[in-house]
Amino acid sequence: MNITEINIEFIKPNNGLIAFASLVIDGNLYLSSIAIHKKLTEEGYRITYPSKGSFSIFHPINKATSKQIEEAVFKKLKDSA
Repeated sequence: MNITEINIEFIKPNNGLIAFASLVIDGNLYLSSIAIHKKLTEEGYRITYPSKGSFSIFHPINKATSKQIEEAVFKKLKDSA
C-alpha cells in the first residue's frame, strides 16, 4: 500500500483533538477527516476515523493497514511540528 499526499490541518485543541489528516492510498483513494488526538493516559497520539452516528464512514479492516496509516500520519505530524 502506497500512502501519499498526507496533509495535516491543525486546529485549536479541543478535548485532546489537535488536528485532522487527509491522505491518498495507491493514487486512487482519497481519505479525509481522520482525527488526530493526544493520548489521554500516555505520550503519543491516536487517530479516529469519521463516522455518522453509530455508522463508520470508513476505517481499516485489519491491523496491518491501520498500522501503515498511523505510521504515515504520525511521521507527517512529527515533520509538521
